[in-house]
Amino acid sequence: MPIEKKPMPSSTRFSRQQIAAAKAAAPVKTAGKSRIDWQQATATHGGGVAATLGGLRKTRGPNKKPAKEQVAIRLDQELVSALRASGPGWQTRVNTVLKDWMASQPAVRTP
Repeated sequence: MPIEKKPMPSSTRFSRQQIAAAKAAAPVKTAGKSRIDWQQATATHGGGVAATLGGLRKTRGPNKKPAKEQVAIRLDQELVSALRASGPGWQTRVNTVLKDWMASQPAVRTP
């Protein structure tokens, strides 16, 4: 029977400085009304909240480099661990090493 993992918290704890800053930025209530800064509000022009959120989401720009193909290969665990430990961009470095190796090989002729 598998052991269930304890769920991870969805957010980190806030520091006292962050809590104080949030309280300072909260709208101030005066006589039952609150003063809200509407300068950063986003107006919806039809379509409601879903359309506004869709418009606010950032999308990737056009692909400036030739597309790469996703493949699945099996590598030794030690190799993958060492590559990941080398830091971000390890997959790009593997791609570069394989390209260099291909360039050093003699051209293969097909009949």
